Amino acid sequence: MIEFTAWRKSSRSSASGNCIEVGFATNLVGVRDTKDRDHGILAFPEAQWQRFIDDVKRSY
Repeated sequence: MIEFTAWRKSSRSSASGNCIEVGFATNLVGVRDTKDRDHGILAFPEAQWQRFIDDVKRSY
């Protein structure tokens, strides 16, 4: 089983509780729902996650 650590809540989280968290493992980034942390994690390779972040930043 992959162990993700250093979970961080999104800086764009709202007061309504619609939040995600990201965590880190060797060469992977995990994404989970803050309200339902035990329900599952989406895992992405670091390079793919970085491309996603770069694209999001370029769109603003």
